[in-house]
Amino acid sequence: MPRSVNSVASKARRKKILKQTRGNFGARKNVWTVAKNTYEKGLTYAYRDRKTKKRNFRSLWIVRINAAARQHGMSYSQFMGKLAKQNVGLNRKVLADLAMNNPKAFEAIVNSVK
Repeated sequence: MPRSVNSVASKARRKKILKQTRGNFGARKNVWTVAKNTYEKGLTYAYRDRKTKKRNFRSLWIVRINAAARQHGMSYSQFMGKLAKQNVGLNRKVLADLAMNNPKAFEAIVNSVK
């Protein structure tokens, strides 16, 4: 009896990964073994960088809040400490957005905690 290899499923599996690697340079897009390695490495980077993205955004928000707070004569740590003491329920994302897009509202928050 001949060996059954299910080439339909094998080809579909390869085609799926080659479709994902479309747009890569050189052999990374069309040579099966290279494309598979590229694809797997890309998934690893994607997992890692979903975590890194959160870290980077938090850092950006802190920088923006610090710059806006210093315009009103207060450091970031003083500002956040006073916010926490007064139980103001605004997170860094919202505070950074106010600092960038609505300076008057941010100024009102700074004056309320002073």
